[in-house]
Order: sequence, then structure tokens, then C-alpha cells
Amino acid sequence: MSAEPASSGKFAKSAKSANSAKSANSGRGSTGVWFVGARGSVATTAVAGCAAVTAGLHAPTGMVTETPPFADSGLPALSSLVFGGHDTAHCPLPKRAEELTAAGVLPHGLAAAVRGELTAADGEIRPGGPQSGDTRSDEELITAFAADLTDFRAREGLARVVVVNVSSTEPQPAPDALRLPPSSLYAAAALRAGCPFVNFTPSTGLRTAALTDAAAASGLPHAGRDGKTGQTLLRSVLAPMFVQRALSVRAWSGTNLLGGGDGAALADPGAAAAKNAGKERVLADTLGHSPQGEVHIDDVPALGDWKTAWDHIAFEGFLGSRMILQTIWQGCDSALAAPLVLDLARLVARAHEAGIEGPLPELGFYFKDPDGGPAGLSEQFHALLTFAERLREAV
Repeated sequence: MSAEPASSGKFAKSAKSANSAKSANSGRGSTGVWFVGARGSVATTAVAGCAAVTAGLHAPTGMVTETPPFADSGLPALSSLVFGGHDTAHCPLPKRAEELTAAGVLPHGLAAAVRGELTAADGEIRPGGPQSGDTRSDEELITAFAADLTDFRAREGLARVVVVNVSSTEPQPAPDALRLPPSSLYAAAALRAGCPFVNFTPSTGLRTAALTDAAAASGLPHAGRDGKTGQTLLRSVLAPMFVQRALSVRAWSGTNLLGGGDGAALADPGAAAAKNAGKERVLADTLGHSPQGEVHIDDVPALGDWKTAWDHIAFEGFLGSRMILQTIWQGCDSALAAPLVLDLARLVARAHEAGIEGPLPELGFYFKDPDGGPAGLSEQFHALLTFAERLREAV
């Protein structure tokens, strides 16, 4: 089956009607968070972390929405979030949490303390796709995924469901591809089910001509793409420094060493190219040009869920003086990403409740490749605070 641009009207019509029905019937009830990649490290850490913070076991470190500027903005409480999702993996969330504990990602004892919440979320995970040997067409897959979303919303009595893509990075589709990439199948299903969509990955998602009209007509807020967690976060801070101090950046090279699912996925040159595009875009947008140098990604399975990112920046100062800045970032991507994912789910859910439609450039603070808005992190943070005030006024 083709990418079906002519069918985008079906996505829009279904999403619009579902959206209208929810607006008429929903109150300030619980909010569903539906993860694409629900048994991965990021989703598991987010579910466990939400339960831990709600129970008072840990502070909400890294959650911007838990800071004073977001008080009284009407965000759904962490205790009101109900989790589910799609995944092609079969490892139950409690077991995945135990693996993350052994890897040093989750603190000892946490998996046992929140086992009930992990088990409940795992019970709401449905098979994703397309998997090997799956003969269903794009339309059949979208219909099945959308049904999973609407069933989840009805079964749990949810006011709304936000779909968040945290699955492994997929290669960019060829211009003449006859099928939608998996991330776009899930995005289309979100539109059809009347669910806001967040793309935390570099994958295509809503950014395909086949879904452009449907997204615009759906009346749903959406945000993306590619979460800004580590190396690129640091780049978005350093690059403005060079510009503001009138220092000329000649070259900016980087290397990422990582293991786990991300390392395996990004060993694919196509997936790595999609990931690196966002890293390079931050520099080009901020510096006004693309400096020499590239980012290399190496899969090192022994590192597990941990990563090391190294940057080498060659710049020129007064009277042509040649200088070098080197940075090393060592951390755990899932621990960095999980609080941001929870932030985004809450912000987009609140935007939906407030009747805000379309792309949300105000959330560019969280993304390498945002839906417009300023490029600098400081300016993006100011836009986010302004958005919080807008939500507060809509209470």
C-alpha cells in the first residue's frame, strides 16, 4: 500500500470527531500517557519515576514542570497519569525495571517498591508493529493502533490520552517509499483516535506529506521532534556563548559511545544519520553556518544504558589566536529523558484541555528539531515560561 496522501482526510475526520466528543464529555479526570516503545528504557524509567515521585520516595529532579513557574498552570497531577503503550518487545516492565536496576539506572529497591504500578502499566501494553511477517496494510495497522488507543481511553475512563513516541530511532524513509514508516503509522493512529502526539525521537512521525493535512485538520496539539537530553543540550548552551562573545567557531566535532537499545539501533547508518541531523541543526541555527566536523556514533554494548559524548571545538579569538575547547558528557540517557517525557505529556495534555491546536513551538526547549520558535536554549526557556503563563490564564 502507498503512503496514501489521499487518505489523510480520513485521519482528520476521525480525529476531529473524537476530539469533539471528548471536549463535550470529559472533565478534569485522569490523563493517559501512551508510549510507543513502552517497554524500552525511557518509558520504563518514566513509569517507575512517576510512581516514585508520587509516593514521595524521590524528589522530581529534572522535571521542569515541578518548579514554581508551573504552579497553578492546570497541569495534570503526576498521580493522575495512567500509562500504557505499544511495543514489539515482550519483556514485562517489572523485569525491565530489574534490568535497569542492575545496570545502575534505577536505584536499588525502587523496582520492588513500585512493582504494582509497573505491573498495571504493563497490563496496558499492546503489540506494536509492523513486525516481521506482518502482512497488514498501513490502513489496517493504523486502524488497529487507533482502536488500542480508544479502548484504553474508554477502559480507564480517561479525560484524554497523549501519545509519546520514545521508540528506537528509525532510518529516514526514501522519497519514493511505498509505505509509511512505523513512527508515522503510530502518529496517524493518534490523529484518528483524537490523541495529541509527541515525537521524542528523530523518526518521521507527523512530518510526512501524507499526514500534513490530517494533522492540521485534527485540531490536536502536537510537539516534536528528537528530545534534547545530553550532548545537544550542551551544544545549545555553548554555541550561543561563542556567538555572543564574537568568537569564530572553525570546527565542531563529536563522538558518542553508547550501548543498549539506542546503540544497537544507531549502528544502522540510516538511523545514525537521522539522529545526527538534529545535532548539526542546533549548531547551524545558532552559529549561522555549519562548522567543519561531524558527529560519530559508536555502538559499545558493554556500556549498556550509559553513554559518553565527547566534543572538540576549534575556535578563533582576537588577532587570529587559535584555541580549543573540549567537553566530555557521561550520563544515562533514559534518566535524562524520563523527566522530560513526563513534562511533555503533562504540558501537551494541558494544551489539549485548553483548546490549543497545532504545533507547539513553545516546547522547543525540549527538542533538537522543534516546531519553529527560537534556537537558543535561553530564548526557548523564556518561551516555555510564557507558555506556562498562557496555560495558567486558561484555567
